[in-house]
Amino acid sequence: NNKEKREVIFKRAEKYVQEYREQEREKVRLARVARESDSAYVPAEANLIFLIRIKGINKIAPKPRKILQLLRLLQINNGVFIRVTKATTEMIKVIEPWVAYGYPNLKSIKELIYKRGYGKVNKQRIALTDNSIIEENLGKYGIICMEDLIHEIYTVGPNFKQAANFLWPFKLSNPTGGFRPRKFKHFIEGGDLGNREEKINALIRQMN
Repeated sequence: NNKEKREVIFKRAEKYVQEYREQEREKVRLARVARESDSAYVPAEANLIFLIRIKGINKIAPKPRKILQLLRLLQINNGVFIRVTKATTEMIKVIEPWVAYGYPNLKSIKELIYKRGYGKVNKQRIALTDNSIIEENLGKYGIICMEDLIHEIYTVGPNFKQAANFLWPFKLSNPTGGFRPRKFKHFIEGGDLGNREEKINALIRQMN
């Protein structure tokens, strides 16, 4: 019944909020401990990447083309969530000249999914207007609502692969103010390509 389901969803959302808060507090605490003991705070190794295709496919060799297809980055400004593994790290090295990427925070993940989240249902791109769409497709993995989906992506949970594949690649806009003038140079050389770590969140905001 709907009322019971709403209560379940509400309780889950509350539990996640609590969990996210505790994680934030722990980060702040570790950073403070590091400051007090005069050592650098190194955040846990990021295991989630958001990858954005920012370059077209003119004159692209077969291998990077294949990888871009495999990662579903078929058009400029397409974005996808990817788990960091040895295999995906190798793939990203090959396609670095076509993509911008980094470590998305919770705010970015929420904003992307709420604003531009579409599910893949029978090969169709369906807007996530209703939790029932999520439940019908991911319910068997215990994912029944938007907050479950966000939690699975953010924590790179046990059913991350199913959740990430259910999400249609995000169709982003050109960034407000445009890309950098030297867009096709690496980020550290003043361009837009490659790994920008936490700074991906600013780009997501400009493109969402």
